[in-house]
Amino acid sequence: MQDTALQRQVDAALAQVLDPELGKSIVDLGLIYGVVKRQNTVHVTMTTTSRGCPAADFLVDAVRERVHAAVGHNNVEVELTYDPPWSPAMMRIKA
Repeated sequence: MQDTALQRQVDAALAQVLDPELGKSIVDLGLIYGVVKRQNTVHVTMTTTSRGCPAADFLVDAVRERVHAAVGHNNVEVELTYDPPWSPAMMRIKA
């Protein structure tokens, strides 16, 4: 089950994570697909702007660290997916 309060808290924390190529927040770019808390673990599903993105590892690590700091859970899992593939139409802001 998705928790909207948790989603807002995580979005606020992840708004500080910038895509190094585009210089925009990963939240504003629409790279965060979902945040769910199950038992004692926060699961974040995200994507990158393209498969093979050279910044993928950096972004996954940054998401894990920011979520951990924001919500205080030791267990944070980040799933990287390309389904659906990201497109500029997913952006919350206009480029």
